[in-house]
Amino acid sequence: MHPIKPTFRTVLVTLLLWLFCQSAVAHPHSWIDTKTQILGNSQAIDGFKMEWTFDRMTTAYLFDGEDMSPEHRQQTLNTISASVIDNMRPSHDFTYLDEGKHSFKYQQVTDAKLKEVKGKAILSFTLLLKNPYLFDGKKLALRIFDPSYYVDMSWRAASDVQFASTLAPYCSSSLIEPHPTASQVNKAMSIPVDATPDTQLGKVFTQTLSFSCKHGPLLK
Repeated sequence: MHPIKPTFRTVLVTLLLWLFCQSAVAHPHSWIDTKTQILGNSQAIDGFKMEWTFDRMTTAYLFDGEDMSPEHRQQTLNTISASVIDNMRPSHDFTYLDEGKHSFKYQQVTDAKLKEVKGKAILSFTLLLKNPYLFDGKKLALRIFDPSYYVDMSWRAASDVQFASTLAPYCSSSLIEPHPTASQVNKAMSIPVDATPDTQLGKVFTQTLSFSCKHGPLLK
């Protein structure tokens, strides 16, 4: 009988337990390199195209016990990608676009794809805003993070987050690195493995893309 596939969160908690026995440093326990393309046109932002590359350890846990034989490999990848997307949904898809105190909502992801390259799982998907955002020059903030900070999610270079060619002429941006205080770092390192996750901790350690867009020519 094919084993029941654990959820993405279960995989990370299992990984957490293993690493806790190996190291005194409690967080993070999994690493994802993110690449993001912001979609839109001269008038509005539509959403994001994502490419997330998992570290080799997390990849091994994702595929553990799965049928990766040639005849079943694609179906297995499809099943895992759907599971990951479903389990991120309650946590705002790990993607937060804010204008001041307002956080934008998203449509359901329908095009998630998973592949393995050189021992690393790469998840790609499109995350569309529930309604296109008609921009007006106001500052927006984009952050990608696991709220509990079990997962370190980062743009490794400024070039890893870009505007689509149809949007780029109308936008300007800056990538802001996090600057947690010593007390926040100590808190992250001292959380017991069985503690209830602090859903605000991830925000403290995440990067922020600060950007704004101004109207271009009206679309015909």
